[in-house]
Amino acid sequence: MKFSKGFWAVTVILLILIADQSLKIWVKTNMALYESIHITDWFQIYFTENPGMAFGIEVFSKMFLSIFRIIASVAIIYYLFQIIKREFSTGYIICISLIFAGAFGNIIDCIFYGVIFDGSYGQIATLFPPGGGYSTWLHGRVVDMFYFPVIKSTWPTWMPFWGGEKFIFFSPIFNLADASISVGFAILILFCRKILARDFEAKKENA
Repeated sequence: MKFSKGFWAVTVILLILIADQSLKIWVKTNMALYESIHITDWFQIYFTENPGMAFGIEVFSKMFLSIFRIIASVAIIYYLFQIIKREFSTGYIICISLIFAGAFGNIIDCIFYGVIFDGSYGQIATLFPPGGGYSTWLHGRVVDMFYFPVIKSTWPTWMPFWGGEKFIFFSPIFNLADASISVGFAILILFCRKILARDFEAKKENA
């Protein structure tokens, strides 16, 4: 049985969104902010909340970021519909689906979490608390939890600026939605350029 390209796009998006939101809700309702679960020496579930962009980067205001994410996601889903309609390769469609699913997964946090959860600082959050959430619409904080301190060391004392300071690789804390975006872009960069070029060439020949 052969599935359509649209089927694979919807399947990827739904799987990422369900897994991402299930994990975030579990973390919010079972862990207090900055609490961690030790899995291995190089992997922890470490609960933190990110008011900014991916991997905790903060440059713009929360409202601007939320609106920007919504506009970007609308543009991505429109583009996804177009490439499905134009019969682009399944691999390329899946990459775009991964990027959209990750972006939309974090949008859900931004739009809803401030309203449906109370605060996590010093306590485990309650879903749909009687007293209301910790913020307002579009001001929710993104839940992050994956922490991979693969290498813990100290910079050599002779090194300028950082000499003697502690060094951790890999220090960013992220979520499944961030990982989905990163994997989608990485596959595009590594493998899909030739496929995309072939798709465009085929479209020219059939025009």
